[in-house]
Amino acid sequence: MTGEELHQMIVSKWGCSFDVQLRKVQGKVFFQVMWKYLEQASFPMSEEEYFDHLNDIAQYLNAWGSSHQVQAYIDQTSERPRLGKAVSVALDLGDRASEWMLE
Repeated sequence: MTGEELHQMIVSKWGCSFDVQLRKVQGKVFFQVMWKYLEQASFPMSEEEYFDHLNDIAQYLNAWGSSHQVQAYIDQTSERPRLGKAVSVALDLGDRASEWMLE
C-alpha cells in the first residue's frame, strides 16, 4: 500500500481526505482515521505534508503486514470519523509485536 492508495481508500469510503494516526494504547497499536481533514481551512498540514504523512503511515502498515487488515476494516465498517471520535483499527502485529513496542 502507498500513501496515495491509502488516501484513495479513505476518500472513496468517506468523501474527505481524513487525517490518520498510529497510536499505542495499553500495549496495543491502533490505526486511527481522525475527524480532521485536508479540505478544512483549519487543517494543520499542507497538502504536501499530508501526503508525506500518509506515505509514512503506509510504510509502517506495510512493514507490520497490516495494510490488508486496515483495508478490510475500512471496507466493512459503517463507522464514520466525527468530531472527537476517530475510527480505530486495532492492529494485530502477531509474534513480532514486541519488536515495535518501545516503552
